[in-house]
Amino acid sequence: MSVPASTVFRVMQETGVAEPMAGPSQARVQQLRSLSEAEAYVASVCFKHGPPRLLGVELEWLVHTGASPGAPPNRAALAAAPGPHAPTTLVPSSPAQPLPHGSTVTVEPGGQVELASPPLADLGSLIEAVSADAAELHRRLAAHGLTVQPRATDPLRPPTRILELPRYAAMERAFDRNGPHGRSAMCSTTAVQVGLDVGTAADLPLRWETLHALGPVLLAAFANSPVLHGRRTGWKSSRMACWLSADPARTFPPRPLSADPEADWAARVLSTPLLCVRRDDGPWDAPAGVTFADWIAGAMPTPPTTADLDYHVSTLFPPVRAHGHLEVRYVDGQAGDRWALPTAVLVGLLSLPEVTERAYELSHPVAGRWVEAARCGLEDPAIAAAAGPVFELACSTLRALDAPAPVLDALEDMIARPGLPGRCPADDPLDSERLWDRPADDPQDAWGVLTEAGPLVGSRPEGEPA
Repeated sequence: MSVPASTVFRVMQETGVAEPMAGPSQARVQQLRSLSEAEAYVASVCFKHGPPRLLGVELEWLVHTGASPGAPPNRAALAAAPGPHAPTTLVPSSPAQPLPHGSTVTVEPGGQVELASPPLADLGSLIEAVSADAAELHRRLAAHGLTVQPRATDPLRPPTRILELPRYAAMERAFDRNGPHGRSAMCSTTAVQVGLDVGTAADLPLRWETLHALGPVLLAAFANSPVLHGRRTGWKSSRMACWLSADPARTFPPRPLSADPEADWAARVLSTPLLCVRRDDGPWDAPAGVTFADWIAGAMPTPPTTADLDYHVSTLFPPVRAHGHLEVRYVDGQAGDRWALPTAVLVGLLSLPEVTERAYELSHPVAGRWVEAARCGLEDPAIAAAAGPVFELACSTLRALDAPAPVLDALEDMIARPGLPGRCPADDPLDSERLWDRPADDPQDAWGVLTEAGPLVGSRPEGEPA
């Protein structure tokens, strides 16, 4: 069984040997000497057009030593637990074999364990494969005394980076220029990241806009990170607050979107400052404020290549990232098998153009309410009003698609649950969190950049033609 190409590229990114997204055997590295050349390249490699066929998911978990949940991450245990599945970033000699159903294991900078599925053709196959591989991975972790956290932010520990790779060292220093939140985002958060095909060129604008418009609704409905570093933050998704505050130029949603996602994304990529620059020796730090467009214009000693541009794309972390496929990054990590719920909702709502169009209509009124979703979850009245119809549409579509019964039942239970729409996972305190009853710090002090941002618009203004 082969390792998914996305995972191969991910490891190449981390270790500094990344080739173009198309793969080293399919594309030739070329120098980039003009913005128009770079824009065309981004459009060609970030948006692979064709009828939607495949889907995938990446799941992340914070782990701690069972007897010492507040102790720093145990690098030795993390390296040993996966056995032959360990990533080479932790065990350079590891064969990095896929898990039995094809998923691969990686580790994030703070020791978060990640499982990346292979691309699969349908939701049922994806849930079956990932559930089995996640169970095997968790079994291996437990055998080495490691416990998986049910929240999407570390409830106790300060951010501690355990991967000594030049990419992450440079990233940490770059984030530090904006404040403390980048370290927390890197080392103390987890997400459910759903991968969907781009679709045809004709379908792309609707799919791109709908994924952004749905963001505040799904962020709010699945917000699962009310506690961070030993305190209640006052936010339902402290994870999203960390990421939005880490480096707004590379983490904010786009605003406004136009009818040309490829041009929008290319402009975003080229205007974003460099996070790091790969070098054979020494640190990878990039000059502060230098964008990729500046690099093309001569701001660096040597002109950039297509491989450099591929690598730069991997250092953007917006809620939706175009990376050959569409990578949805806005859902908090979930407890147990609850990751399947947001995955199913996204798959269902993007399954047919008419369903996607209706999902856009229902979610468009709250498309810019990212901060409100992170802070208030479904207690935000506007988001709650949109969430009900969106979830009803997802359930009816998934029922018609013969989605796995347990997932459909769980989604229908969410809709029927007393108090909904109005509650999210963050509203259900865990037993351990009941001990942390001191008042929350003022969230405006914690994430000032968000209180000043205003609505983070993620779709075209009302009435602008598609």
